[in-house]
Amino acid sequence: MVKAIIFDMDGVLFDTETFYFQRRIDFLATKGLSVEHLEPSIFVGGRASQMWKRILADDYENWDVPALEAEYRLYKEERPTPYAERLFPDVRDSLERLKNKGLPLVLASNTDGAEIERALSEAGIATYFDQTFSGMDCQAPKPHPAVYEQAVQALGVDKKDILVFEDSSKGIAAAKAANLTVWAIRDRHYGIDQSQADRLVDSLGQAMNDLDV
Repeated sequence: MVKAIIFDMDGVLFDTETFYFQRRIDFLATKGLSVEHLEPSIFVGGRASQMWKRILADDYENWDVPALEAEYRLYKEERPTPYAERLFPDVRDSLERLKNKGLPLVLASNTDGAEIERALSEAGIATYFDQTFSGMDCQAPKPHPAVYEQAVQALGVDKKDILVFEDSSKGIAAAKAANLTVWAIRDRHYGIDQSQADRLVDSLGQAMNDLDV
């Protein structure tokens, strides 16, 4: 029986992955770099800091990576994610249905804590979540399970009664490493390996119907 739900953010609540991917490509182009040698799926659910070795490959030692990352952070700040425009259309109704059932809802994302708060506030859905957790405040981001272990501890609910909504292979791996049940929003763009998920659903709306809430 589901007694609490943990949500990932990007790709589950917000249709942001294509925005992030294009923004990353545009920034790298200013440096004469590209990601054509990489599968797009590796970027989904991850942090740029986890990707530089793969992006730069054999040229990694020739770059000042901390400086490059600082420039990328500034680039992102100047091109903020338009969260209100990127909220999936069935999210608000899904959250309302879950809250009406009295289920505690928390969010566990690799996104920075301040950005999580901005996203939920701009989209007008912050009040649905009891707590939010960032993998960047933990021992390590997803696929490490720390952010999910933190969320479970805060919920105080047995793991067998918690359901996680994810989309990325990193996020699914993190939740499964925490011994949680995971339903993944089906990927239709990047060829993400979602095989570890306990179930695939086409949308949160479908999941609400499957949960009968």
